[in-house]
Amino acid sequence: MRISLWDSTLGRFRLTAIAEGISYLVLLGIAMPLKYFAGLPEVVKYTGWVHGLLFVLYMVLLLKVWKQYRWNRGKVALAVIASLLPFGTFVFDRELKKEQQADRV
Repeated sequence: MRISLWDSTLGRFRLTAIAEGISYLVLLGIAMPLKYFAGLPEVVKYTGWVHGLLFVLYMVLLLKVWKQYRWNRGKVALAVIASLLPFGTFVFDRELKKEQQADRV
């Protein structure tokens, strides 16, 4: 059975985590080089805003998931650390996908 990311709080958190991870990579890998090597600081400004909004949404949804799924502090700490590392949210998403699949059974 295919899992929809919109069906649950965990699914919405996963979707936000993926978007936040992509925005972080775009900020670091595209916007920052354009700022420093092409003299385009506005790219960082707008990409940074998008990333910042997604980061705040990630944290809000993390609080909801923590409460609803009764995650322990260690798992919440991993989620926070994942949001700070490039590719971290993608690695963390693998575990979340397993949890969401187990939740469906």
